[in-house]
Amino acid sequence: MLHQFPKFKAAAIQASPVYLDRDATTDKACSFIREAANNGAQLIVFPEVFIAGYPHWVFLDVPTGNDRFFGQLVKSSVAVPSLTTEKLCQVARECDVYVAIGINESSPNSFAEVFNTLLLLGPNGSIIGKHRKIMPTYAEKLVWSFGDGSTLRVHDTSIGKIGMLICGENGNSLARFALIAQAEQVHISNYPAFPKKEEYDLKRAIEIRAAAHSFEGKVFNIVSSSIINDEMRSMLGDTAQKREILEGGENVFTGIIGPSGDVLCGPLPDGEEGILYADVNLDQAIRWKLLHDISGNYNRFDVLSLNINCEIRSPLREVQVEGRPARTDRVAVENLKEKLSDVENSSLRAELLGLIETILGQSL
Repeated sequence: MLHQFPKFKAAAIQASPVYLDRDATTDKACSFIREAANNGAQLIVFPEVFIAGYPHWVFLDVPTGNDRFFGQLVKSSVAVPSLTTEKLCQVARECDVYVAIGINESSPNSFAEVFNTLLLLGPNGSIIGKHRKIMPTYAEKLVWSFGDGSTLRVHDTSIGKIGMLICGENGNSLARFALIAQAEQVHISNYPAFPKKEEYDLKRAIEIRAAAHSFEGKVFNIVSSSIINDEMRSMLGDTAQKREILEGGENVFTGIIGPSGDVLCGPLPDGEEGILYADVNLDQAIRWKLLHDISGNYNRFDVLSLNINCEIRSPLREVQVEGRPARTDRVAVENLKEKLSDVENSSLRAELLGLIETILGQSL
């Protein structure tokens, strides 16, 4: 059987969240998913930390002036999995689409730790994977923890091999090559609004990064950015100086780039919510690989190579003592014992407990 290079319609969404309101933003996301699916999209991409908003306050005030916003962000963050992700997965399943959506992810290790995360959901209602931003940019380090190499991977799907990077990571040559070298075909990149254009022209930067990655990797790049609405300006703009900054426009690029680096659609105007669509034909990328295949025969891996540490970053490293299960195993055993207590057949219950004791080599 020949290798398959699917064709499908992609959708890039430009929108504002219901700021710091997880449930309302999730409902808004579900509405966008249904609209894009009704228009034939099979892959739908949302902005950076769309649920439930980007911490714009880190660029507006000194850290101590923003404590109240961080508390709200923590409370509106999303556990993975949770009722929020289940709701998104259900809509993806109902609409038979892939969805990539940015969230503020709550940590399983700390009740106040937050990650900048991109989720990829499948048409069967599953969480295919997630990517945590490896290095928060500049003042973002006041809010988000670091990701790790375990999420720097490409996912094999029915519409192609999908990789994801968040905002400034798309300017990290090593991170981008890590995805290209996993045979990435479709790249997802998402961004926030950044109204301080006099300091940094993010709109131009996004277009450069997106076109560069598409051109170098011969991939389709789906780019989604957020905007700032009046409600957000009112909430964040508690001084004249802050309001002036927030009125500076979104300074973002939302669009879809082809494997030649050409813009297939976009950008949407600043301040305008909407959905952009483009037809993706992965077969078109083959001819461009013939010219420059930097993850194939247009490279010298005996001269240049890349190593990735795929270890999961964790605050705990457990050492197992011989003859005694590790703490996590003991917790699992206790949970299993509790479930076995519901088994009405006493002889069966005793037999199962005996098997577990044999496996663990200790009495329960």
